[in-house]
Amino acid sequence: MRILDLLRMSSGSLLKRKFRTVLTVLGVMIGTASIVVMVSLGLGINRAQMETIEKYGGLTTIEVREGRNESRSAGGGSVVIISSSSSSNDVKRIDDAAVETLKGLAHVTKAYPVLNYSAIAKYGPYETMLSIQAMPPEGIEDLNIEVGEGYLPTSSDELELFYGNRVAADFYNPKTYSYPYYETGEYAVDLSKDTLFIILDQSAYFNSPSGSNSSGGNTAPPKKYIFKTAGIEKASPEGEWSQNGYSVFCNLEALETTLKRVFRNKAIPGQPTGANGKPYKVFYYSRANVVVDDISNVTQVQEAINSLGYSSSSNIEWIQSTQEQMANIQALLGGIGAVSLLVAAIGITNTMMMSIYERTKEIGVMKVLGCDMRNIQALFLIEAAYIGFIGGLVGLGLSYAISTVINRALAAGGESTVTSYIPPWLAAAALVFAVIIGMVAGFFPSRRAMRLSPLAAIRNE
Repeated sequence: MRILDLLRMSSGSLLKRKFRTVLTVLGVMIGTASIVVMVSLGLGINRAQMETIEKYGGLTTIEVREGRNESRSAGGGSVVIISSSSSSNDVKRIDDAAVETLKGLAHVTKAYPVLNYSAIAKYGPYETMLSIQAMPPEGIEDLNIEVGEGYLPTSSDELELFYGNRVAADFYNPKTYSYPYYETGEYAVDLSKDTLFIILDQSAYFNSPSGSNSSGGNTAPPKKYIFKTAGIEKASPEGEWSQNGYSVFCNLEALETTLKRVFRNKAIPGQPTGANGKPYKVFYYSRANVVVDDISNVTQVQEAINSLGYSSSSNIEWIQSTQEQMANIQALLGGIGAVSLLVAAIGITNTMMMSIYERTKEIGVMKVLGCDMRNIQALFLIEAAYIGFIGGLVGLGLSYAISTVINRALAAGGESTVTSYIPPWLAAAALVFAVIIGMVAGFFPSRRAMRLSPLAAIRNE
């Protein structure tokens, strides 16, 4: 018997029993929709968490800081001991040479230095502490900052500052300790228009008579500088925290040049000094960011960095923990949905068994005419597969509808991330799974039909 004949006979048999077929398909539809929606919720939560990690630190970024190390051989391997009691000569600091070394490691696509520096910004009676992060243009681009006004600083000739969207809210009056923004909702300064005076020498400011925390010292007041505002980060939605909101960004080379000019022949705050108190000729950075080519190589690169004597950290531990938790959640949600599909499989089995009892004579005639036993089994398996396919297809459409409703409802409530996510592979797997479930459920009824005695079938009919 040709496959087309089997398909035609199977579809015809299902159409003769429309009501029973619809009820069985309905069970498969609900089961498929349940399992797809449940798994999509787990995938959506996992996707949202991975996007958060990517936004606030990156999946393949390693932060490298100075380390104090003593290396010894143990069992043929190198063991790095981080010790706070090591001498200053043992400190592995981050300089240009260190950055070049990091760039040469296997699987590293790029490495660049970062300098953290604190300064004071004054405007009228108000002031605030600026947390400046200086890095090359490529590093600033890696932060994926949404620009609200202006542009990201790239010039190495002129020091330009790019402000996070929460910096203006931190301006306060040091005499009354009042914060205008938190008291009235109005900013004390417009960073894009007002002229700020930047003080780079905090020690001199706080120890001078004009300092806000002055104890009456005789230190001369520090110089104040005016730097161009490059731009401001786009405002975050109300109540949403911004990773870069309280930071100020600038070009590393421009800040380094400015600091060397301001603190000429003196130690730059944050830079190490020798035993005589004099600064080193080499400029040291707060850390270096290393970008790895693939997340699977992060641990290997991190171990290589640690073996060099530096201290490193990344999001890989957090990612691994998150992935394990999400796998457990997805398994739990998938199991809940699978219960519905199991009930649907029982319905398919019941439908096929009833169909055999009603078509006993038809099966007997087919056997008397010499029909192959495998064709009889295939006939009922195809019917079960039809039910699984139709139920899975309709259930998949229902899943997309439910997923859309969930995401829109959460979006209306202020949730910006997608909570239910159905990737193409999940849709395809659900459809194939529904067909397989249908055929498995129809297997035993088809075996019964194949083994039915033709004479007994005709006599019973």
